[in-house]
Amino acid sequence: MQSFFLLFLQHEYNDIEMRFIKNPNITVAILAIYTAAIYIYFFPRNNEMSNSQKWLTVGASVVMLALLWMLLRRRYKLRRRREYRNNGRN
Repeated sequence: MQSFFLLFLQHEYNDIEMRFIKNPNITVAILAIYTAAIYIYFFPRNNEMSNSQKWLTVGASVVMLALLWMLLRRRYKLRRRREYRNNGRN
């Protein structure tokens, strides 16, 4: 009986952890914070690039993060819809 309880708790913990990891908002937020930290640290020290090149780089990364967020969000919705359909059949 005790081992069943421990397995149940472990399953619940893994399920919550996986939902946290699969959420696209969290993934993109972590990437955005990382990107901002890199830009804050390296851009003032870089004298080889002009200001316009720096702003283009920042703009390109923002566009890429937005596209990544849209793609991950779409994939997440499709996965949730598929799980809903599969659970409805059982």
